[in-house]
Amino acid sequence: MSKYKDSYIFPAIFEYCRGKYIVTFPDLPGCITEGSSLDDALKMAKESLELHLYNLEDDKEIIPIPSKPEELNIPKHSFPTLIAVWMPPVRDELNNAYIKKTLTIPKWLNDKAVEKKLNFSQLLQTAVKYKLGLL
Repeated sequence: MSKYKDSYIFPAIFEYCRGKYIVTFPDLPGCITEGSSLDDALKMAKESLELHLYNLEDDKEIIPIPSKPEELNIPKHSFPTLIAVWMPPVRDELNNAYIKKTLTIPKWLNDKAVEKKLNFSQLLQTAVKYKLGLL
């Protein structure tokens, strides 16, 4: 069983600056985003939190315990908001994303494969699954 949770709630600090909202997460250095409106900033904050947590999980890092909103030091012209994320669909989407691979084969082999209308992506996936014992 994974040591990571399915859902997280982290406080975010929204700062209105020069016509946009800058969003930071005090417990997650480097997790920062912005939005041109409050709705946009909320959407971007959720997406940023999902991706940041996914990357921490993928790197097998420790997910910090979220601060309590009442314990945060809120800068002037800012306000805190709790951002909740549900990780299973995020993990599914990112774990099943397609990765572009570049490969090199002899021209004569490429010509034969193209002639036979082979799907290189499908062929490579099948070969890798076979080599890994997944077929």
